[in-house]
Amino acid sequence: MFKKKEKKAGHGGGGVFADINITPLTDIFLVLLIIFMVTTAVTIESAAHVDLPKAEASQPTDKPKGIIVTYTADHQIMVGSQQVTEAQLMTTLQQQLAPLQSSDKIVIFQGDPKVILGDMVRILDIAKTAGAEAIAIAVSQLPAGGSGAAPGGGA
Repeated sequence: MFKKKEKKAGHGGGGVFADINITPLTDIFLVLLIIFMVTTAVTIESAAHVDLPKAEASQPTDKPKGIIVTYTADHQIMVGSQQVTEAQLMTTLQQQLAPLQSSDKIVIFQGDPKVILGDMVRILDIAKTAGAEAIAIAVSQLPAGGSGAAPGGGA
């Protein structure tokens, strides 16, 4: 690694001359580069052939259980087909949930895509306080044969 400096004519005395040999360093970097290229190719190859499950549109055989709460873009609340105010929502839901069995106490929220998230959370909180055992968020159905998100979005 260290070589002794040769004496040349006209120069006096000898000294230590430090010279770094970069050949082993270059060999290491080339080996690492090849390893990374091979492992990257393997991970990309395995990720390219993932078979994702396809969504199948099932035809509902019966009416969904639960109470449907609809919230429109112009801030109207509907419980089933009955229009209520936010102040009346708690008592209306309590009255409709009371006769149901525990497994049927489901509130299905249907909201316009323009609904503000805070409004939706407030309505769902009122439903949970009114005695709902479970809360579901309705989505729009996909077009026949389509995949991915439906145009116009859902709740």
